[in-house]
Amino acid sequence: MSELYSKAETVMLRKKYLGPSCKVFFAKDPLKIVRAKGQYMFDENGEQYLDCINNVAHVGHSHPEVIKAAVKQMELLNTNSRFLHDSIVEYAKRLSETLPEKLSVCYFANSGSEANDLALRLARQYRDHQDVITLDHAYHGHVSSLIEISPYKFRKGKDVKKEFVHVAPTPDIYRGKYREDHPDPAGAYADEVKKIIEEAQKNGRKIAAFIAESMQSCGGQVIPPAGYFQKVAEYVHKAGGVFIADEVQVGFGRIGKHFWSFQMYGEDFVPDIVTMGKPMGNGHPLSCVVTTQEIAEAFSASGMEYFNTYGGNPVSCAIGLAVLDIIEKEDLQGNATQVGNYLIELLKKQKAKHPLIGDIRGIGFFIGIDLVKDQQKRTPATAEAQHIIYKMKEQRILMSADGPHRNVLKIKPPMCFTKEDAKFMVEQLDKILTVLEEATGPKSERLNEASSNSASDSTSQAGENTNKKRNGLYEEKHTVPGKRIRT
Repeated sequence: MSELYSKAETVMLRKKYLGPSCKVFFAKDPLKIVRAKGQYMFDENGEQYLDCINNVAHVGHSHPEVIKAAVKQMELLNTNSRFLHDSIVEYAKRLSETLPEKLSVCYFANSGSEANDLALRLARQYRDHQDVITLDHAYHGHVSSLIEISPYKFRKGKDVKKEFVHVAPTPDIYRGKYREDHPDPAGAYADEVKKIIEEAQKNGRKIAAFIAESMQSCGGQVIPPAGYFQKVAEYVHKAGGVFIADEVQVGFGRIGKHFWSFQMYGEDFVPDIVTMGKPMGNGHPLSCVVTTQEIAEAFSASGMEYFNTYGGNPVSCAIGLAVLDIIEKEDLQGNATQVGNYLIELLKKQKAKHPLIGDIRGIGFFIGIDLVKDQQKRTPATAEAQHIIYKMKEQRILMSADGPHRNVLKIKPPMCFTKEDAKFMVEQLDKILTVLEEATGPKSERLNEASSNSASDSTSQAGENTNKKRNGLYEEKHTVPGKRIRT
């Protein structure tokens, strides 16, 4: 495939013309990807990489049916939603059919950030309340209104928490405030939200919304305990607020059994607003907010029109419809269940074998591997996590690490990921963990030194290629010592 520039030239031009805060994976030896197909990506030399992290190419990179739908519609018409066209209403209808009955009104946009920003506007207009409760370590988007409610971002920068933002503890039963040995972790975490509401009301503040990913991604692949969201919704509704479920990263069948992740918590839990994005267009910019008729009417009563130049355009809707068709036609939810269960079982066997693995959590194609230095203390193995993702890259497997301590390996591949892919990935992980654990001992602090350089960005450093030079992290010693609620 022809390239405009060599890899070195691309790196140089990127540094010259793009902002320095625009980061890349594996900064010391970044990948130059020139094409992708299914669950595989290819660099400029034709090397194939197994993609274990791309939840945007939901039905697989370069899916022919998505391309066909885009080209066909683009040749015919692309315009804005102020003109009547059938694809926007057909797409809204199809999306609504996947959701509980009361969630029936759609607003289309182009990104998860746009969707979550609009969700806040809907929530605040509904009863003219302002305050928002968010979870610690949450990330909801890059625009100003969302940075304000994303501790994952504002805690790292110079921004301070705004007075209308209230941060609740992450409902993490592995390393959070209330753990799996607590008699009622869901109730305990929900009571933290109740306390926040009561304190806010004492200060004369009014809660507009509670917002949370149905499963927290950047926060470390955290699945809240069963019953938590029901209790939180009850407290928020009593305060006059609404519940926003952010499905931008975790929707469209990723968990297998259900189309939307919030549905796994039971039929008695229905959010007031649902946002969706990333996988929606399989890489094409497309997002949506779905809400109730009552909230939509309150938003309309403000007198301000909602218009988005590209939101819901015919090409985007054609692509969105194609993605829905592929999910159904290729039974990608069934694949997420079958392959996801298989992968989790393989990883649980690795947990029994490797003291570095503290916890395996997940469902379908949303899985986290929590790495620890000490099984009892659950000390985050941050440096080890960074080291592992670089060694996996050398084996042509793309992974990332996230969470508050950057110690959780994230697995969220395209939905066409196979059992063979899962087996290959786990085999390579096993080898890397084995070598790492055999090589570590009490004499070296090099992994800890590495963590100080890489903890702020799990993709900021790449290790040396072992085909050319032995990685120094293996050469010295470092000690690595050692009940999930079902969903």
